Amino acid sequence: MTEKVTIYDIAKKLEITAATVSRALNNNPKISPATRKLVLDTAAKMNYKQNKLAQALRSGKSNNVGVIVPRIDSNFFASVIRGIEEELHPEGYQVIICQTHEDEKREIENINTLLNAQVDGILMSISNVTKENELVIKRVISKSVPLIFFDRKLNLDGVSSVTINDFEGGYIATKHLIKEGCTKIAHLAGDQSLEIYQNRFEGYKQALIDHGISFNEKYVLRTKSNVDAGINAAKTLLSLDNPPDAIFSSSDFAGLGAIQEVKEQGIAIPNDFCVVGFGNEPFTKFMELSISSVDQSPMEMGKMAAKVFLEQINNTNNLKVEKKVVLVPELLTRKSSNRKNT
Repeated sequence: MTEKVTIYDIAKKLEITAATVSRALNNNPKISPATRKLVLDTAAKMNYKQNKLAQALRSGKSNNVGVIVPRIDSNFFASVIRGIEEELHPEGYQVIICQTHEDEKREIENINTLLNAQVDGILMSISNVTKENELVIKRVISKSVPLIFFDRKLNLDGVSSVTINDFEGGYIATKHLIKEGCTKIAHLAGDQSLEIYQNRFEGYKQALIDHGISFNEKYVLRTKSNVDAGINAAKTLLSLDNPPDAIFSSSDFAGLGAIQEVKEQGIAIPNDFCVVGFGNEPFTKFMELSISSVDQSPMEMGKMAAKVFLEQINNTNNLKVEKKVVLVPELLTRKSSNRKNT
């Protein structure tokens, strides 16, 4: 096994001190450009690899940023991560991606691992089991590591967040269904332990009230964000004595399942039944029966979260910068709800 090359080996080769080699490798302004070039060229020829962790411990800066998401096999989170990387990479940062899989223990492990790796910041979308008094979250804050929530967040003093106006998203989706002539609008409400789904539900409810439509608790079902959940929810709703004539789903995947069941029961979409989802997943626009959906602007969300981090990390006054950025949702209407255009 080949022994690792050290700065002492480089120093011996060039007949200079190890301290000079170290300064040259770390771009110390006291080292002349000629000496720095000589050291860097020699280090490359000798296949020298810097110990990034040791370097981070010395400088207090690793140029690594941790990103924690519930899962990466989702177009939304994948697009957010892409936005983060596009903003941070030109600034010299590398992104370390962790998944929680909605598991509290794994979420804690992710945070501790990133802190032990000396990351310069953590950008995070919480799991559905995160507790607001979670000690590990407090640990990030206590270490003065910039923490920025995106999409799913906790309301903590001194912590920035980038979200979309989920209340407004629920409101405009429901208002659209009302404008299309729907009067019995059901809602697939998602996981109500998460603020984003609570807000979408409140937006739905407020739109009904503002347009003189009575709120019916039987029309609201808590569902997971998957196709099977949407199928089962639609079966339940359509079996009611007074079934709905539309569904606003807090998830495109549940909305897709609902559409499959509605069509299975021979109900025409959108003439007799309308559906609007949330998320603007790629499949929504490519299906033969394209699905109306609220766009969450994930790329923009990722870029903005990265910009908030950069603003914090580059704050020369070492003051905590707290920002609550709320993006505006956009409703994209398609065949599943455009009753008046059919």
